[in-house]
Amino acid sequence: MVLDKLGNSLKKSIRKIAGSGRIDEEAVDELTRDIQRSLLKSDVDVKLVKNLTDQIKERALEKKPKGANPREHVVKIVYEELVKIVGEGGAPPIESQDILLLGLQGSGKTTTASKLANYFKNKGMKVGLICGDTYRPGAYEQLKTLSQKVAIPFYGEEEADDVVSVIKNGLETLNDQEIRIIDTAGRHSLEEELIKEMKEIEKTVSPENKYLVIDASIGKGVKEQAKSFEKAVGIDGVIITKIDGTAKGGGALTAVSETNTKIAFLGTGEKPEEFEEFDPEGFISRLLGMGDLEKLIQRAEERLEEDEMDMEAMMKGDLTLKDVYKQLESINKLGPLNKVMNMLPMGGAQLPDDAMDVTKEKMEKYKIIMDSMTSEELENPNIIGDSRIQRIVKGSGTNREDVKELLEYHKMMKKLMKQMRGRRGPMEKMMKKFKR
Repeated sequence: MVLDKLGNSLKKSIRKIAGSGRIDEEAVDELTRDIQRSLLKSDVDVKLVKNLTDQIKERALEKKPKGANPREHVVKIVYEELVKIVGEGGAPPIESQDILLLGLQGSGKTTTASKLANYFKNKGMKVGLICGDTYRPGAYEQLKTLSQKVAIPFYGEEEADDVVSVIKNGLETLNDQEIRIIDTAGRHSLEEELIKEMKEIEKTVSPENKYLVIDASIGKGVKEQAKSFEKAVGIDGVIITKIDGTAKGGGALTAVSETNTKIAFLGTGEKPEEFEEFDPEGFISRLLGMGDLEKLIQRAEERLEEDEMDMEAMMKGDLTLKDVYKQLESINKLGPLNKVMNMLPMGGAQLPDDAMDVTKEKMEKYKIIMDSMTSEELENPNIIGDSRIQRIVKGSGTNREDVKELLEYHKMMKKLMKQMRGRRGPMEKMMKKFKR
């Protein structure tokens, strides 16, 4: 994913200067050139990049604070300056409200409507979805299907033409819901007919929040779309979709910061749960490898039972195969492994690409293999040699490569946990939260 590449590139740049053990003009010049290349590849505006790196250079060459090492000094500066360029963020307060989703055709409004509904549902709110798109063929069926997937009440009229009447009926039908999200029709451009319809809907609904949904692939074009919709009907914030799969993601993020609005949410993948409130500090912290413990803790509290995440087992150096499987099972509920690991304060620890590729299918295979192991083998995988592997293969119906892959994965996770013990302070904070 492109933003993963941006994050890896930025982390690599910081590690390089931290490893040098010095802060001089040559080292800072190299750092700023690396950051410039990373941001320009992510489609961030040239002028914005130049201003950012000028600020980083100026601050990095100032006398560093007493007691700060080079890495701490530089990371703090880069972090603060990057937070400034993505701008202010914020989602609506958790209270009764009607939310109107606006945007051009193809921006991902319908999918976003279901993700937003799922977001509020996970906050403990009663949510309903209304199909306010009477133009696009399949819009009704798509939103109905998506609402069923996330178990959200839905209202729509498949054959209707009068969108205002449909929305009125929907609001009346779903009047017992705390939050009602209305998906509206889009066009290929912000034309007069669309503006007229949006104004009629706004007058009918009087929504507390109007959110513009924009595809990240248009990059810096986000700025003009946001300005146009703001001028036409007024918007309270922007939801950027498909931020995970486009080289223009950086451009989209920074372009909104130059408008009079703010980013409210990000669509970070295809699954309903791959959607998050935009928090500039947490977002940049994850990009730089500093983690985002608050968001991870919040997600865990929403998706895991009290006894499902054993942080003590994760942090001990002698992880058994039993420990590995239990933690992977829990982490899988929190989202894709790479995104979960980005929320941990990893510092210099790097998770190999192979470690990220733990699909649900692989986990099931690992479970079958472990079911064919003895308790002694599960507690001490080091005793598993060729003869034991052959027995496990026969018992599990897998092959030698599968068993060896599981054993290698165990070694890799064990090594990673030892590296993370060097970040004991932040991890203990997380452990205490889980124990409460």
